[in-house]
Amino acid sequence: MVAVAVAQFAPGTDKRANLVRAGELVRSAADRGARVVVLPEYAMFTAPATDRRFVESAEPLDGPYVSGLRELARESGVYVVAGVNEALDEPERFSNTTVAVGPDAEPVACYRKLHLYDAFGFAESAVVRPGEVTDPPVFTVDGLVFGLQTCYDLRFPEVTRRLADAGAQVVAMGAEWVPGPLKEEHWRVLVRARAVENTLYVAAAGQSAPTGSGNSMIVDPMGVVVTSLGEQEGVAVAEAESGRVAEVREVNPALALRRFAVSPKQPT
Repeated sequence: MVAVAVAQFAPGTDKRANLVRAGELVRSAADRGARVVVLPEYAMFTAPATDRRFVESAEPLDGPYVSGLRELARESGVYVVAGVNEALDEPERFSNTTVAVGPDAEPVACYRKLHLYDAFGFAESAVVRPGEVTDPPVFTVDGLVFGLQTCYDLRFPEVTRRLADAGAQVVAMGAEWVPGPLKEEHWRVLVRARAVENTLYVAAAGQSAPTGSGNSMIVDPMGVVVTSLGEQEGVAVAEAESGRVAEVREVNPALALRRFAVSPKQPT
């Protein structure tokens, strides 16, 4: 059994202030017994539009912000998952990267967002380089396997399925789910759908207003929302159990019964 927290806040353009706020939420989650704390996408830096400012804010993974996350994980004794703006060797783009660091302050997994948000009038790809298709990023906490994905990936069920195939029992996902008509409904439906079809937990941490829709939640393998937040900043904690995953997969062996595998789409 592992206590998992989703921490919801509204990052801005002050990276130091964002790290301080993330620290407050992580410590609050740790005080409530959390072993893993999931922060939103772009927890390092967020502006109203995904533009050149994001590129200029980007840092290498050994830069000040991730170093701060590592120290935060060490001080709090927890695993921290957070979305950061990773600097690249090209001047016009950065990587939308999710890092997971352990209580020993060492990185345990890294994921670069595969599906960029070129939808609903946005064009994330203008300044973000999509990640390469690699082995699914997973790490283990007290015997429970966690996988990483990010925001818009939620609309592509193959991402979560690959994590399930890699042994994930919990998906830790940060998001900046942009508000819009029916967007909150899409979020709730899709988070639960990914949990149900893969018979695993989904711990989805979103940004709160003004840039995000909030509604962070933890959903169990039967699609039950075991804890959630509304529109305000805060922390929600729930327990994830390998026994629950096994129990649901015994009742609903959908992963074992399926007749199709997932393979990368060839470039066109």
